Amino acid sequence: MTQSRTEIATLGEFGLIHRLSEGFQPALPDTVRGIGDDAAVMDLGGEYGLITTDMLVEGVHFDLAFSPLRHLGYKAISVNVSDIAAMNGIPHQVVVGLGLSNRFSVEAVEEIYAGVKAACEDFKVDLVGGDTTSSRSGLIISVTVFGKVAKEKVAYRNTARPNDILCVTGDLGSAYMGLQILEREKQVYMANPNMQPELEGKDYVVQRQLKPEARMDVVYELEEAGVVPTSMIDVSDGLASEILHICSQSKVGAILVEENLPIDEQTFLVSTELNLDPVTAAMNGGEDYELLFTIRQDDYNKVKNNPKISFIGYITDKAGEVILNTKGGNRYPITAQGWNHFS
Repeated sequence: MTQSRTEIATLGEFGLIHRLSEGFQPALPDTVRGIGDDAAVMDLGGEYGLITTDMLVEGVHFDLAFSPLRHLGYKAISVNVSDIAAMNGIPHQVVVGLGLSNRFSVEAVEEIYAGVKAACEDFKVDLVGGDTTSSRSGLIISVTVFGKVAKEKVAYRNTARPNDILCVTGDLGSAYMGLQILEREKQVYMANPNMQPELEGKDYVVQRQLKPEARMDVVYELEEAGVVPTSMIDVSDGLASEILHICSQSKVGAILVEENLPIDEQTFLVSTELNLDPVTAAMNGGEDYELLFTIRQDDYNKVKNNPKISFIGYITDKAGEVILNTKGGNRYPITAQGWNHFS
């Protein structure tokens, strides 16, 4: 009898995670939250422990044709710290695993670790261990971060409530535009290696792609303002995908206002040059590593003057109905078209 075969692409990343994790239920009393959020949550007694892990794989997450090794080491730490930030937590320790092919020299590996060190200093975390192994398929960087959060301040994806205000940090779509510029210049170089890359006036979007910054600064500022988000997630796969995660897990709906979406001027200019829609990039581009969160209306006055936070909509009681109100007065249902690893 021939065993049936299901292609991973038919399930997608989150469908695969759901299928594989169905049989795993937490059995230990100190496991507070398992699979399904930005980080797992463990009861340490007086506070919660947070743990998250992520891999960056050459040819999937980065292209060494335009990704400096130092930036790559920095990014590997930053994107994992971002998951701790999304739980309203503080990162403490990291471990780093490397899969290396024989084309990498000791000096090249040192460059990666120079970036790791810079990120550890910026985010105030300690590198406490890891692993190295050979790889036949290029460079692989795996990072695990451990953090902590006060029990009453942890932020989950499934706790948004109707009438909460939707907030996002920074700006959106810039990392995607940076990637489009880098891919374009790579193609130009491959066609003519004597051509110099045209990156003038595009430094911000390129930096957003190559060296993203986890928004720990906003986590600290929310703490200072006395605001605990009612839900939170980081924007790694695109705003549309992340708001759908919050709404589906919280069993609520949402209204987003297009004119309130924070889009940087350079993102607008680059999108015009490339004939791309900046709003589409903001909604579906991914890799911005900003924080999408909800707050109670009572907390609005505490953060309304923070220039790092934009108020982009609100939560409704219409479960599953996630709508974008456009500048033209139209209402469009939001669907996730962001990054899918197995599409």
